[in-house]
Amino acid sequence: MQQTTPARPPVPPFSEADAVAKVQAAEDAWNTRDPDRVSLAYTPDSVWRNRDTFVTGRDEIRAFLAAKWERELDYALRKELWTFGDDRIAVRFQYEWRDPAGRHWRSYGNELWEFDADGLMRRREASINDVPIQAHERRIHGPRPPHERGAALPLE
Repeated sequence: MQQTTPARPPVPPFSEADAVAKVQAAEDAWNTRDPDRVSLAYTPDSVWRNRDTFVTGRDEIRAFLAAKWERELDYALRKELWTFGDDRIAVRFQYEWRDPAGRHWRSYGNELWEFDADGLMRRREASINDVPIQAHERRIHGPRPPHERGAALPLE
């Protein structure tokens, strides 16, 4: 018997408040660095493009995320709503991390999301660029504090 995944409100069609809530929920989940938890936000057959990697389905998503967080240490993310439509959301984001050799990075990117009627993401396309930084240049040090929710990301 196939397991069903509970709906992930808010569900389409999105209002601006719904889209902002969906973006914050994604940021919060990704900052847990828990591949099992994060993968449940996607349809069982979700399709991803992440940089130059193509992933299909929750099992591949879970494996991709586990490998990502093994090499991207001290990962901390901020997402911001760019725009939205009935069942789509565009996001810009920044995250910072340290590689196993001790080098620090800031990654800038944009994501395009498409959702099913239950609010699960069925498609994710991410374009990401990495910029080397010094440890003292880090400005993201864990999950977003409540007083920073909704704040715009810096351009640099």
